[in-house]
Amino acid sequence: MSDDLPAPDQAPGAPHPRETETLFGQDAAQEAFLTAYNSDRLHHGWLLTGPRGVGKATLAWRIARFLLATPPADDGGLFGAGPQPGSLEIAPDHPVVHRMLAGAEPGLATITRSPNDKGKMRGEIVVDDIRKLGSFFGLSAADGGRRVVIVDSADEMNPSAANALLKMLEEPPARTTLLLVSHQPSRLLPTIRSRCRTLRLSPLSSSDMRAALEQAGTDMPEQPEQLTALAAGSVGDAVRLINLGGLEIYAELIAILGTLPRLDRQRAMALSQSAAQRGGAERFDLMLNLVDFALARLALTGAAGHPPSPQAAPNEAEILSRLSGSPLQARKWADASAVITARARHGQAVNLDPAALVLDTVFKIQETAGQSR
Repeated sequence: MSDDLPAPDQAPGAPHPRETETLFGQDAAQEAFLTAYNSDRLHHGWLLTGPRGVGKATLAWRIARFLLATPPADDGGLFGAGPQPGSLEIAPDHPVVHRMLAGAEPGLATITRSPNDKGKMRGEIVVDDIRKLGSFFGLSAADGGRRVVIVDSADEMNPSAANALLKMLEEPPARTTLLLVSHQPSRLLPTIRSRCRTLRLSPLSSSDMRAALEQAGTDMPEQPEQLTALAAGSVGDAVRLINLGGLEIYAELIAILGTLPRLDRQRAMALSQSAAQRGGAERFDLMLNLVDFALARLALTGAAGHPPSPQAAPNEAEILSRLSGSPLQARKWADASAVITARARHGQAVNLDPAALVLDTVFKIQETAGQSR
């Protein structure tokens, strides 16, 4: 793959999952896999699910290292079976670890989106990406005959690719384990889901988030609870928020909501202009995501009778409670959210001016606030 193209299985600003040594906050999923392995119930297909950025790809690479570096259990022999492994941890100086870091492990194949004939990254995994596994399975097996395939993410397969992978799940090659990373398993074929055992990963706590960020070389901000709330327990989202100033953007958005229904137009104009900065496409997209987040929390506040916890910005709880203090107001915010989000995303898709689009979005929110009084 060209060095100019981003790795499709790597979060921007974060290490690649193969380089991540420790997986935080997912002990239950790791123990579930290890129990299956030690009980001689190693399924040939595993579906790793959960929110984006909580460690699914890191777990897939940990499982791959473990399977390729752990010799098959002794069937008896002179001294009987050896001790069962107590964790998925593999020593960093193990040859399999070195080969995987170098991209030279013969027992491992990875399937991701690939460049097209014009050198541009495809938006989906195509059937040719899956068919490459034919030559991989045709190679003579090494290290006990095990092979591991990581598909990241399985949600990105087009129908032809999904059907090709389904055939492999229906008739899996001997001693092969397929690890499917999935952010939205409902998008997969039901027959694919039914032929895999599921490992569900959960959002990270603030303490696990801090440890994961430190491992990724990113410092936790002074407001860890706010970051955890905004990132929904996702390390990948947290890195993006930190790199793009997401906490500051959301704090300013909430401050602007605090001026409703009158609206501080000067602050609204300043926020909209920041979306139009040169090279700010990622920041603009993040800003729209944060608007969606704020509207969802407004609706949730009225429906539940109290604001979500923890706060994601200073004074957020007070502002949300004032703007959405009843189930009726919650319904108005929920209905408005669907319209405002669709309008903003359509404007983004047709390349409308980001500043004008953000300002229009704020005006629509002001209109809803006036109607909800």
